[in-house]
Amino acid sequence: MMNNLELEQILNQKLNSQAISDYAPNGLQVEGKAEIQKIITGVTATQALIDAAVAKQADAILVHHGYFWKSENPCIRGMKGKRIKTLLVNDINLYGYHLPVDVHSELGNNAQLAHLLGIANLQPLEDSPHSIPMFGELSEAISVNHFATRIEQVLQRKPTVCDASEFSQNAPHLIRKVGICTGGGQGYIDLAAQMGCDAFISGEISEQTTHSAREQGIHYFACGHHATERYGIKALGEWLAQQYGFNVEFVDIDNPA
Repeated sequence: MMNNLELEQILNQKLNSQAISDYAPNGLQVEGKAEIQKIITGVTATQALIDAAVAKQADAILVHHGYFWKSENPCIRGMKGKRIKTLLVNDINLYGYHLPVDVHSELGNNAQLAHLLGIANLQPLEDSPHSIPMFGELSEAISVNHFATRIEQVLQRKPTVCDASEFSQNAPHLIRKVGICTGGGQGYIDLAAQMGCDAFISGEISEQTTHSAREQGIHYFACGHHATERYGIKALGEWLAQQYGFNVEFVDIDNPA
């Protein structure tokens, strides 16, 4: 059992959230009961996740995608109103950590996905200590098809693959150096190409992403925003359970996007 504000301090310190500029507030977003023991973790604070937390009599929800994003309508009504009302009526705390969960060197989305895919020695792709995209290396160079199969086996979903060798003679035949940015990080493909990556992984794909891959000779794998970001918040919850004895349960509300 721990005070909700004390838990926020622990999470802020572990994720170094104060040092990272973000598009939404990181930390305790909706305040509930003062004492916390049961925590539900999940990718996004959807109504389905909140309902699951209510059914499981949770004291808190910890997510990667919380509320109060910049430029969104501030009015608490409709879908947003129902979500927040459910939290308040049931006295459930909502903690949200966005970019701090993406970039954490141990528990972050990039680090966790890289580990699962066998990408080692992660380093910043940007010239910043809080670089969002990263890059690392596979222990041995593999083909595009082999890597696509590995991704599908790990994430249990088939990635969208841009095999640049079909359009560019400069594209590498094998993949060794891999750039990675989970979620909506497809815009970093140009930086990955400039840094000499053989391939780049993200969650989503845009119309221009395909052209960047083909024309710059870098293989691209769009693996799903939700699918690539399941693992950071899950790892954070497991860390809380191990270090502080919380009863933590990860609930995966699947999303095909």
